[in-house]
Amino acid sequence: MSIRALPLLVFAFVLYNVIALSLGEEALGRQIFELRLLSGGIWKFTWGDLVLLVTLLLLFVEIVKSTFTTTSTLIDHALSMIVFMAVGAEFLIVPPLMPTRPPAFCAPATSTFVTPPRATSISRSAGARSISVPD
Repeated sequence: MSIRALPLLVFAFVLYNVIALSLGEEALGRQIFELRLLSGGIWKFTWGDLVLLVTLLLLFVEIVKSTFTTTSTLIDHALSMIVFMAVGAEFLIVPPLMPTRPPAFCAPATSTFVTPPRATSISRSAGARSISVPD
């Protein structure tokens, strides 16, 4: 099995969980750095922005990968479906993080977490489209 068969969006899923579990859900809004713009405004880059940026970059690579029709693409498509189901299950099943609960009960019910499920859905659809189109 080649490395191309690995669905890259799993890394965005893992990144979100690492940040939310290790730093807490409020860390997604915590600033990493800021830049002063020419307009005089200040752009604040947060951990949540990092998750979104990584997700979008990986989605681009997944869309490009889905244009190939090889055996590794079929494996990638099947694994992408598993990632899609895992991300969706976490979003629907895991309860919100409460102050009385330990961090192991992380809350995926944030607007930042909605992007990885959408990205996995788009990737899965693109893979299905490339597999169903005859050469």
